[in-house]
Amino acid sequence: MKTAAVFALLATSAAAFAPQQGTQAFRADVSLDMANGAKRKAALKILKKTAGAVGAVALATAAVPPAAMAAKKVAEVVEVVDNTKTIVTAGAAAVVAGGAVVALKGGSGKQDFLEADPYWDQSTVPVNVYKNKAPFTGKVVSTKRIVGPKATGETCHIVIDHKGDFPYWEGQSWGVIPPGVREKDGKPHAVRLYSIASSRYGDDMSGKTGSLCVRRATYWCPELKADDPAKKGICSNFICDTKPGDDMMMTGPAGKVMLLPEEDPSTDYIMVATGTGIAPYRGFIRRLFVENPPAGNAYKGEAWLFLGVANSDALLYDDEWQEVLQEYPDNFRLDYAISREQENKKGGKMYVQDKVEEYADEIFNKLDSGAHIYFCGLKGMMPGIQDMLAE
Repeated sequence: MKTAAVFALLATSAAAFAPQQGTQAFRADVSLDMANGAKRKAALKILKKTAGAVGAVALATAAVPPAAMAAKKVAEVVEVVDNTKTIVTAGAAAVVAGGAVVALKGGSGKQDFLEADPYWDQSTVPVNVYKNKAPFTGKVVSTKRIVGPKATGETCHIVIDHKGDFPYWEGQSWGVIPPGVREKDGKPHAVRLYSIASSRYGDDMSGKTGSLCVRRATYWCPELKADDPAKKGICSNFICDTKPGDDMMMTGPAGKVMLLPEEDPSTDYIMVATGTGIAPYRGFIRRLFVENPPAGNAYKGEAWLFLGVANSDALLYDDEWQEVLQEYPDNFRLDYAISREQENKKGGKMYVQDKVEEYADEIFNKLDSGAHIYFCGLKGMMPGIQDMLAE
């Protein structure tokens, strides 16, 4: 592989991705030099070590000129095991998703009142405006289950009213502080980060709301043969149980790693997700194809979405993706990996890394031409991704 790429490794929100266990996972931001030769091998080694240390990961890569390469490794732990001290730092995109279908761009007024000047200038991105000791209070507008009855777990879409006082950009995260205190020491619960699953204009395009999509974290007890409520995810269950009018204490917005590079409107984006790892991409796709911001109106590249889920009932936002695909067949591609319903080329279950591997040559050709690729989701996809990169 001749591509020189900088890799940003992000661990995702455990509340969104927690397997059937009673603890939250780690999240971190790591930038790795992926130049050829020794640096590339060293970066792959760091990638493997880091991916093994987190419960869920998101990986973003961007092809850049070799001269821009710099050996760099930055890690920020922003969430640790549930009920232990949390270290919150700037950066880190969580992975969540949310949904509401609206008319595709062209039928409504131009969306430009929240843009930078020029629109691709990232120097004014808001970061950590609200912190743990002085959080923002948002109001829940709606909470809705968005998966079918046979989905593996419950995923909810939550719309939050911030009255325009909590601006953010696509790819950033909001922190949520669940109410109450920890049983072990009586201290307030730690903040959990979740990617914002809407564009900066919100699902209603008013610029006054934002969306989260959260999978309810539960723990199946083999002895009880039922969910153990004592081990459920505190924050994810709080969020999924909210009702219209409920308050939500929030921090952020956090992170600049997952922002879209918009200066070149012909840039290709390859987005790979498992489950609720689709969240940042929903904001991307809405900005590029659904709404009327300058970036979307100028976009001439190809956005390629890969999504891996367990079964068809667990697909997130399929109605939105199909609408975009029908309207923009030359600029949007969609591939699903449904593990319990499809087989890979070896006859095993089809996971998202298997689907990506089917297009390995095309993907690397795109990277060589300047494409950006993102991976967000469970760490289980990383060994296959690492193998593909090593080849």
